[in-house]
Amino acid sequence: MPFATATDGSRLWFDALGEGNPVVLLSGQSLDHRMWIGLAEELAQDLQVVLVDNRGTGSSELGDLRENPLSTTLFADDVVAVLDELGLARASVYGFSMGGRIAQQLAVTHPDRVDRLVLSATGPGGPHQAKRPRSADQALLGGNTEAGRAALVDLFFSREFASQRGDLVDVILPSTTRESMRAHFAASAGHDAWALLPSIEAPTLVMHGDADQLTPPDNARILADRIPDSRIALIADGRHGYLHEFALQVTPFAADFLA
Repeated sequence: MPFATATDGSRLWFDALGEGNPVVLLSGQSLDHRMWIGLAEELAQDLQVVLVDNRGTGSSELGDLRENPLSTTLFADDVVAVLDELGLARASVYGFSMGGRIAQQLAVTHPDRVDRLVLSATGPGGPHQAKRPRSADQALLGGNTEAGRAALVDLFFSREFASQRGDLVDVILPSTTRESMRAHFAASAGHDAWALLPSIEAPTLVMHGDADQLTPPDNARILADRIPDSRIALIADGRHGYLHEFALQVTPFAADFLA
């Protein structure tokens, strides 16, 4: 399996599919690269798709949390390590949820490495973030319990979609350790890009489901207002996992922007 080495020596799993303009897919909080199942293969028809397991998920090491507590800045540096390992000077970045926060940080701290930016179901963090219900936080922290997973399914998908695609739901939901889940939660909660967003230079597409309770859709409007040269697309009836439930609409739209 291919691995890159992070600045602290942690091993980071990645893979690459297809050919064309490169795009890195960054997963959400406590999710590994499997959350892109089906979508990655579709995008790889026209693009070189780089899949990454964020540290602490899948086959990537968590590292020493005492020496390097997780943050979106650390995750962004990990993406650079993967790009270096692949010999890619620049790539577009498609970030979902916490992956979108990592993508924001990457576009600010390493602007020369980012071509285009897709921010999906994410927000700016900090006091300017449109807040979600406390029950959503509890679901995220308990994502490896039966009750937490059931709550996350409802936050991600309509009941009809979840009942029809149980195989997909089981693969996408968190399957990492409780330690990693708490570290990811803290990293996402500590993100605050409000002051940084106007400095993003990459053309940006902000996409969001308009029925998202995990990351309320007002966050999409905040991002689009703060980021120059950005456009916004709200998906009617889409919950947090809209990019799967409405894949026939969303994936071609994102691919066209990235290509």
